[in-house]
Amino acid sequence: MSTPSLPTTVAPVLARVTARIIERSQASRSAYLNTAAGLRKPGPYRAGMGCANAAHAFAAMPAQDKLVLRQERQPNLGIVTSYNDMLSAHQPYEHYPEQIRAAARAFGATAQVAGGVPAMCDGVTQGYEGMELSLFSRDVIALAAAVALSHNVFDGVLCLGICDKIVPGLVIGALQFGHLPAVFVPAGPMTSGLSNDDKAKVRQQYAQGLVDRSALLAAEEAAYHGAGTCTFYGTANSNQMLMEIMGLQLPGSSFVNPGTPLRQALTDFAVERVLRMRDGGPEPLAISEIIDEKAVVNGIVGLLATGGSTNHTLHLVAMARAAGIRIDWDDFAELSEAVPLLARVYPNGKADVNHFHAAGGMGFLIAQLLQAGLLHADVNTILGHGMQRFAVEPWLQDGQLAWRAAAATSGDEEVLRPVERPFSADGGLKRLRGNLGRAVVKTSAVKPEHRLVRAPAVVVESQQALSDLYKQGALNRDFVAVVRFQGPQANGMPELHKLTPILGILQDQGFKVALVTDGRMSGASGKVPAAIHVSPEALCGGAIARVQDGDMVLLDCDAGVLELELSEAELAQRPLPAKDLSANGHGYGRELFGLFRRNAGLAENGASALFGND
Repeated sequence: MSTPSLPTTVAPVLARVTARIIERSQASRSAYLNTAAGLRKPGPYRAGMGCANAAHAFAAMPAQDKLVLRQERQPNLGIVTSYNDMLSAHQPYEHYPEQIRAAARAFGATAQVAGGVPAMCDGVTQGYEGMELSLFSRDVIALAAAVALSHNVFDGVLCLGICDKIVPGLVIGALQFGHLPAVFVPAGPMTSGLSNDDKAKVRQQYAQGLVDRSALLAAEEAAYHGAGTCTFYGTANSNQMLMEIMGLQLPGSSFVNPGTPLRQALTDFAVERVLRMRDGGPEPLAISEIIDEKAVVNGIVGLLATGGSTNHTLHLVAMARAAGIRIDWDDFAELSEAVPLLARVYPNGKADVNHFHAAGGMGFLIAQLLQAGLLHADVNTILGHGMQRFAVEPWLQDGQLAWRAAAATSGDEEVLRPVERPFSADGGLKRLRGNLGRAVVKTSAVKPEHRLVRAPAVVVESQQALSDLYKQGALNRDFVAVVRFQGPQANGMPELHKLTPILGILQDQGFKVALVTDGRMSGASGKVPAAIHVSPEALCGGAIARVQDGDMVLLDCDAGVLELELSEAELAQRPLPAKDLSANGHGYGRELFGLFRRNAGLAENGASALFGND
């Protein structure tokens, strides 16, 4: 198998940002690595356990597995699964433990489900009370994964997770056991159904009253029609890209459909890899040795080059911090100026992830970035040292898993392009600054003519309030929707994806519209400029809490400006509105958020430390 010829040095911006992160993280990274090193011990981790402890650990195992475990010589793998059959993306995981146990036995090893983690579907909870628990669930998943692994009888970890908060939570949990090898095992996207573009059109028609609920439901069912990950390039599929480009997932495995022979072969090989990576194995390598500053920078580059989800301006910050690595939005912004956009996948284009995969997928993307010096090649991965090992694609050769060099040319330049012909010269993620605070905006799906909006504010405190104004015909004009008290400490920072059809309709009608919020937008949101994650949030006294209806707001995506056209003195004199959180909806999470607010704490800039805002 040939590998791409690589430059001897990386691009200057990559070197500069990485050096800054290394310096910033020196103390915390050293402390993390010392902790991971201190947890290591020679031999299987259950060796020398008390007899009662050991008996508890394998009481329910089959007799042959008990014989293997009793000898305390062969490795035992822990499976942390997010299976449920309500998430289409996670439904294929139902039979993965059985397959993994069989694959482990073929190598003389054993495997156990160490534990399950909750996995909620944002597509189901979107716009309803359950969404208030969505971002909060990431940290619950991290804790659940850590509890699962705390039994200390595992020599390696297989993490089964795909969607929005699940993968970040699993990464954070697994990194607490940084002395162990860990491999992430995807299940793949569902096959293509109704195109995302056509689905979005029906949503807009429904919002305008042009089609009824039965037509809308039929369109949604045609788009979300079977097992596997949703096919748009939102947070779930951004997770898969990240795990692959950061070296934690097998190359080319992210977007292979469920239930195929190739999918099964990749899962079996994931078991083989984690067994080889264990302490005492032929290629010992722990997760703490894979996730370092260079791997994290590679993750940011991948996110920018593919137009990935803005949710990772939260999640990737938190994942890095779990490994003692401190990154912030300045790092994203500086890299975004230099990393070209090489993919157009919905909402940034009409294609879905199956089209992206068919056009060359991750192997082509990684080869292009390596050749341009825009990825660190000298990193550890689950296949060993060197990112060039991931510039490949998997296939079945006479029924056996094999890899071949990624395609040298894109199969469809409307979906995936080489570095010399990018869709845009930058990664389409901007950091915004101004007297309203700091925020981020994803511009890769926003047409240039819509990136500058100066208009009066329409201030609301919920998605429903803005929807009601739209139904009343009160929004047929230029405006900036300021949706506040949506931050992590106010109500868990729910996604505001329900606003996308409304704002999209008004923009299509020729109005200048934009969104400014301390909440989130889905990774699936796109064409309307949205300044999101505004920090400090309203509940913490951020300036967004002082905006009043009719105030002139300037959102300039290209210049990175978010300004309320008001003097500092006038802004400071305005009283903060009273906010009774107990009246902030009737969700299930009121008491949980009371606990969360007491423990989240505040970073220096007023952002939630738990959620990792910069």
